[in-house]
Amino acid sequence: MRAATTTTVPAIPPDARARYEADGFLLTTGPLLPADLVERASRGMDAIRRGEYDTGRPPCPSPWNPGDDPDVLCKIEQPQFADTAIRELVSHPALGELAAAATGATRVQVWWVQLLFKPPTAAGGAQEKTNVGWHQDRAYWGQWEENSELLTAWVALSDVREDCGPMRFVRGSHRWGLLRQGGDFFEQDIVGQRERIRIPDAKGWDEVSAVLPPGGVSLHDRLTLHGSGPNRSSAPRRSLAIHLRTQNARPVGYRREGLTEFIDDLSVCPVIYGE
Repeated sequence: MRAATTTTVPAIPPDARARYEADGFLLTTGPLLPADLVERASRGMDAIRRGEYDTGRPPCPSPWNPGDDPDVLCKIEQPQFADTAIRELVSHPALGELAAAATGATRVQVWWVQLLFKPPTAAGGAQEKTNVGWHQDRAYWGQWEENSELLTAWVALSDVREDCGPMRFVRGSHRWGLLRQGGDFFEQDIVGQRERIRIPDAKGWDEVSAVLPPGGVSLHDRLTLHGSGPNRSSAPRRSLAIHLRTQNARPVGYRREGLTEFIDDLSVCPVIYGE
């Protein structure tokens, strides 16, 4: 793997670290990944949804499987197991450079990946099937030590406009600590859920949409509140959530189980920055 260097990738903002530390998230200023790779990974997404795996290995057991309802949010775990183009994309060094620029990390490793396919929904239709409820990732990541530095690179494989149901981040929420109630990835009533989430006194709720071109990337901290609404466009919203750790993250008890099960297999959980 490449040694730690100062990034010169144009899509990475020059003040990436300051923005990330202040907001709890970061958006690239344009495509970070090559268009041909994004297109191949998008075709790989379709193949996996059909149950076709060019590696001969299926993804991990998932909330959505081939043959399930096509009108609900499709979430498939560890798609890089099943498709070579997706494996190439999650290994791309530009993702590591972005994470290092935002955090100051000397080492960045992929430890889990999720395929997310949000079908379009007509107004008044089945939007309750495709929303992503407000949540903090840390609430689901108990396999990692309490102060582990964990973050997510969310890669757009399609043009994610405001009408596509983009991810929405709550600015500065990474400084609120782990909220003990209200967060739930699977909640569909996101308006009502917002009213139930209790935030620290005197803190405002400032939402920012992750509007991105194909190949654009957002980063967010493990404690940043985020969610998304329905896709009102005419095409599916395609993305990969690539979960990352820096050198400052360790599994509880050094165990390899659940979400940390595959971290020693660098073919599917590659180190994408540093040694």
